[in-house]
Amino acid sequence: MPSIRPPFTARRGGSARRTTSPVLAAVGLAAALTLTATACDSGSSTAGDRPSTPASQNGDDKIKIPDDIRNKLKEHGIDIDKWKNGAWKNWNRDDWLREANDFVNPIIKGLWNPDRMRGADDPDKNKGVDENDLSGDQGVTDPTPAPVAAKAVSPAYHDSVPEAGKVFFDSPEGTMVCSATVVEDPAHPGKSNLVWTAGHCVHAGKKGGWYRNIAFVPSYNSAGKTSAELQNADRTEVAPYGVWWSDWAQTSDQWIGQGGPTGGQGASYDYAVLHVTPEKGGDGKSLEETVGAALPVDFNAPAVPKVASITATGYPAAAPFDGQKLYQCTDGPGRLSIAQADPTMYRIGCTMTGGSSGGGWVAAGPDGKPALVSNTSIGPVSAGWLAGPHLGDVAKGVYDSVSKKFAAQ
Repeated sequence: MPSIRPPFTARRGGSARRTTSPVLAAVGLAAALTLTATACDSGSSTAGDRPSTPASQNGDDKIKIPDDIRNKLKEHGIDIDKWKNGAWKNWNRDDWLREANDFVNPIIKGLWNPDRMRGADDPDKNKGVDENDLSGDQGVTDPTPAPVAAKAVSPAYHDSVPEAGKVFFDSPEGTMVCSATVVEDPAHPGKSNLVWTAGHCVHAGKKGGWYRNIAFVPSYNSAGKTSAELQNADRTEVAPYGVWWSDWAQTSDQWIGQGGPTGGQGASYDYAVLHVTPEKGGDGKSLEETVGAALPVDFNAPAVPKVASITATGYPAAAPFDGQKLYQCTDGPGRLSIAQADPTMYRIGCTMTGGSSGGGWVAAGPDGKPALVSNTSIGPVSAGWLAGPHLGDVAKGVYDSVSKKFAAQ
């Protein structure tokens, strides 16, 4: 990875650690974008009308892989049994599934154990980019906000922010983690299985493909235990509401086509929606029923001058944080323009670091109640501010497409 030369801006992406070497240094939010993306077109589904059947457990406690997933992998020369036994670790570029229709994510039971989750680190590390690359003089950009110190959320996290959690995934660089939010599903009121995160937390953008073994853990470490206290923790302590695997993911075509680790490339479209299913089958309850909450998404949020404040939530993993605890920042937003042709982003003062990527940004909706208006995408390596995309028609298209895909289930 390239060395960091200040003053760099980085994607405030997920956190991840190589299993055999030091974890990636966060590049700020820009680098996190490299770890993302569930493809989708600018509003319509590019992937079939019918969802894949979720992987399920049979009587002998083994995971049964649906034929459609098995066949899809076979089309790319991938044997599902070999995949489950470790073939997923092969990141040969010719075999790295990239297109929207190619998303597959078969459940590997027990893969995300407490040690593996605790060891996941920031994908943005060592991916610094010069702030001059952000083309801040284009479009509308307000002065850099003053840093706002991230405040620890009081445990239990489920009581304080029940919608928040972590997204874990594997990339060529190692085991990674981002933050995410449970959101409402218009096709299943009160029974949503949808999760909102950053595009770079699911797809690598223009020079890569889909990340693998993508799973969501709501209310990760809800008791707020320290790293030392988690050393011998069992799975129920770190994942009190279970591990939910993504059986479908979608991001913007713009992220897939433009997203990159430097310069804020694709940041204005850096968002993704996951549909999830419980690893252990569960009791038939949806994710929303299991955690007891889901946030509405506001695709018509007002312009920056009309937004009094935004609260960003996430699990920052790069120093001085360690990724095990939940934090928040609240600030009045400013504007950040990456490119004149792209939508202007929200920007707030916040000292959260890599690992907070994908975390939800919440503001008062039209009815005065909290609504998701953005997600953490990029920020400077030195910390101090974060930026997130304004959610407009393209974001709504991604969201609606995933909802409609599973509407009949």
